[in-house]
Amino acid sequence: MNPETSPETSPEQAAREEELVARVVASFDGCEDDRLRTLMQALTRHLHAFVREVRLTEDEWGAAIAFLTAAGHITDDKRQEFILLSDVLGASMQTIAINNEADGDATEATVWGPFFVEGSPEIELGGDMSFGAPGQPCWVEGTVTSTDGTPLAGALVEVWEADEDGFYDVQYSDGRTSARAHLHTDADGAFRFWGITPTPYPIPHDGPVGRLLAATGRSPMRASHLHFLVRAPEHRQLVTHIFVEGDELLESDSVFGVKDSLVKEFVEQPAGTPTPDGRAVEGTWARTRFDVVLAREPQTD
Repeated sequence: MNPETSPETSPEQAAREEELVARVVASFDGCEDDRLRTLMQALTRHLHAFVREVRLTEDEWGAAIAFLTAAGHITDDKRQEFILLSDVLGASMQTIAINNEADGDATEATVWGPFFVEGSPEIELGGDMSFGAPGQPCWVEGTVTSTDGTPLAGALVEVWEADEDGFYDVQYSDGRTSARAHLHTDADGAFRFWGITPTPYPIPHDGPVGRLLAATGRSPMRASHLHFLVRAPEHRQLVTHIFVEGDELLESDSVFGVKDSLVKEFVEQPAGTPTPDGRAVEGTWARTRFDVVLAREPQTD
């Protein structure tokens, strides 16, 4: 049996449906952009295959259109509901997997998430990117190297995270900038900064994506993580996170972003333990290390 039809579908009905698919695919034959033509024709075939396989009802299709409309209405310059949708369907991670093929020991990539913002403040090496965000202080250090071990001096390291209450700065209405910054590696490719120890939090679930998760019995919770974007000349841009070893949500991250290589030990330090830079910290603090390896950009002829 054709997986796009059911036992009740007559040969005449199947032929009618297949003829429509062929006509829609052929409608893009005149597209002069080869890649766009490939994308649209493949999308048409797969979309029609889904519609035919599940025998989609008109009411279900209407609900899907209403869902997408609601996602558009809730999206603004601080919230991207379609990124959330892509993330919870695993489409973001699949696209990342396709576009970041394994290259030696290069650090694995993960999702951007919906809360990256251009133009973060710059901090010096050893600076504090929390800018007053609540949370346990955390010392983060590491290096940026190429796959052959060459230190990458001057590499851009962009970092951002949620505070201990589970919110990014852009989710507040007071215009604050906190728990995000960028810095550059030193001559040895090293970086270091103060942040806050990551904690679990839910993706925004007060909109259509949240309602979808609730209806399907899925949790909106993300495993604790700290975002990184790393760039260096002649190397592939890396967007990734690091995750907290021992987090109970590592196996159920709502956007499928966890990779074993990105799970790091965040070691809590007792109150009064001297800090690496001599900073005075009240109470406990944590430290972790993340050594980044960037793949080189493919050579073009």
